[in-house]
Amino acid sequence: MVNLGSPYQGYLYAYPHKTAYRPLDPRPRLADVWAGEDTGALFLYAHVPFCEMRCGFCNLFTRANPPEGQVAAYLAQLRRQARRVAAAVPKARYTRAAIGGGTPTYLSAGQLTELFDLLEDATGADLRAVPMSVETSPATATADRLAVLVERGSTRISIGVQSFLDAEAHAAGRPQRRAEVDRALAAIRAAGDADLNLDLIYGIPGQTRETWEASLTAALRWRPEELYLYPLYVRPMTGLGRRAEGGGDLRWDAQRLELYRHAAARLAEAGYEQLSMRQFRRRDAAAVEPAVEPARDGPGYCCQDDGMVGLGCGARSYTSALHYSFDYAVGVRQVRGILDDYLSRPEEDFDAAEVGFALDGAEQRRRWLLKSLLRAEGLDAQRYLARFGTAVDDDFPALARLRDAGYLDGHRLTAEGLAHSDAIGPWLISAGVRAAMSGHVTR
Repeated sequence: MVNLGSPYQGYLYAYPHKTAYRPLDPRPRLADVWAGEDTGALFLYAHVPFCEMRCGFCNLFTRANPPEGQVAAYLAQLRRQARRVAAAVPKARYTRAAIGGGTPTYLSAGQLTELFDLLEDATGADLRAVPMSVETSPATATADRLAVLVERGSTRISIGVQSFLDAEAHAAGRPQRRAEVDRALAAIRAAGDADLNLDLIYGIPGQTRETWEASLTAALRWRPEELYLYPLYVRPMTGLGRRAEGGGDLRWDAQRLELYRHAAARLAEAGYEQLSMRQFRRRDAAAVEPAVEPARDGPGYCCQDDGMVGLGCGARSYTSALHYSFDYAVGVRQVRGILDDYLSRPEEDFDAAEVGFALDGAEQRRRWLLKSLLRAEGLDAQRYLARFGTAVDDDFPALARLRDAGYLDGHRLTAEGLAHSDAIGPWLISAGVRAAMSGHVTR
């Protein structure tokens, strides 16, 4: 029998987790890292590490209200980095893009235009020809900024609302007002045809089934093409983490599970398909096409197999055998130090990877498993066999235990398995990655 423990252990959106990364010595040259990789279908990600505030639950790499001049300096340095990376990956073809942070729309409309220009100039990518997602916030989703996003080809705009009730938003460390949220959502809908993704959080102190339902109802009035529902986590070094007293509250686990199940049923009734524990998409929402029609015979992006090129301090890059980034921190002083280091680097310093994790064959298999299994559609055993030449059940006998426990049906999570995704993912982490994560010092 499987004893997963708490259903809320960690969101495994990437594997290996960034806390398993370590300084690379010697630092490998990017040209060597990418040599021999299939670069015909890559994901381009740009990180903007600035926000107007840091939310109480946030452990992302970002700085609130940077000093005057730092944003301009960052964009100038990002252009230099992008040029060096493009030279190291000369045959890159991008089939998907995203701009995250932080809050990309912390930038002014003019700075956003500069950001899109430098990304396209340096990489040669036509961002209007690929699906592209950009994150925003209630305070920064202004008409002039959104006009730039849509004109430059954004097909999805994601906004973190977290709760439509002011008291709950404040309890989560987000001092926003409902009127500001409604204004931002109206501005996104008025800006163009980009999909709207709306993030909500459950498990906020003081939240009840009734207040959760009120937020779901308010969200559905905007008919978002996607909804992401996140359980609240209290993480070290965050605002909530500094206020927390211990952890492992069984009542909180039960409450979050109840709210999750209520939302999953509510969204199913409203016509949404569940794609993962967090992601729900409106069934009647047509797939958003890029502003420029891509080549119909061009490749799509497959997160299990295809690489990602990350640009900016805080961005991660993925090849089949190496995941790499810059140093990571959450604490204000440490984030500032890492940003200052990034801004002071000579251009040629971006020719090599700095911090990362090398994936051997076993870890590549495990990553493929986790990136597939935690999706509602499940894992394609034949694709796995074709990719690695071995059977997934032979490589991972632990899957049988998940089936016996009722979490897995074949190679697809059951409804109960989806509800426990944040325990199943951590349970499947390898011993080596687990040891590296446990040795990470949160800063």
